[in-house]
Amino acid sequence: MRDFDYEAPRSVADAIGLLSRSAGRARPLAGGTDLIDHVRTGRLAPDLLVDIKKIPELNHLEFSANGLRLGAAVPCYQIYEDRRLATAYAALAESCRIIGGIQIQNRASVGGNLCNSGPAGDSIPSLIALGAVCVLVGTAGPREVPAHEFCIGPGKNVLRPGELLVELKFPPRPPHSGSHYRRFIPRNEMDIAVVGVAADVALDPKSNVITAARIALGAVGPTPLLAEDAGQLLVGRRPDDAALADAAKAARKIARPIDDMRGTVEFRLHVTEALVRRVLTEAIERARLGS
Repeated sequence: MRDFDYEAPRSVADAIGLLSRSAGRARPLAGGTDLIDHVRTGRLAPDLLVDIKKIPELNHLEFSANGLRLGAAVPCYQIYEDRRLATAYAALAESCRIIGGIQIQNRASVGGNLCNSGPAGDSIPSLIALGAVCVLVGTAGPREVPAHEFCIGPGKNVLRPGELLVELKFPPRPPHSGSHYRRFIPRNEMDIAVVGVAADVALDPKSNVITAARIALGAVGPTPLLAEDAGQLLVGRRPDDAALADAAKAARKIARPIDDMRGTVEFRLHVTEALVRRVLTEAIERARLGS
């Protein structure tokens, strides 16, 4: 591993100062579960690592009637171990449970997973389906970007030089809503998704009609995708087999997978359609139960 400098600022302003003065040669360090490996293998060669774990705003976790505020450095285990949070934002908790193993989850953060911007990042479809908003802070001040607009290519995102992801904001959960995340992998654990799907659904309990739906896909395009048309096809309809089939077909249409060692294009398209139906079925059942 090459030599690099290390700083551990205690404020957002100090972290931004370090990043902005580095001329692109610094990297924020949260969990470090990917970053350290990339430095070790030479994929990245930063001159400075800026440890953001000691900054209070990035470790803030607040769940209330106003929604969820999740600091970018909060480790995964804190999310799924909070029962109320894990029930309300089930898709997010399910993503956090499968990012690596227990040791990784003690360090890895959703913010870090998002900033890696991998097409198969497990937390990103859940962020998109749950309507998360990214709060970014740089020398020009704060700005907000919807999670579905954050990634712009494999390993690329909208962060500007010297800018830092500080937190993720989620809207409050409506009554009779449910979410779910599921992925298909070749092995039982510790693998990368061949296809990942997250969905969030709200129901009118009296009419049993879907009032809102968001579906997001991972590992089937250069970035995680919001299947907006697929979600809209469900609104105003009863959650029957025909509605779910229409949504699954619409989601399949926007998928742009590649052939690789984990699956062919045709296989991934087939799995996308099947997985969307399964994820929607579970999300709808949770909405019926009011969880």
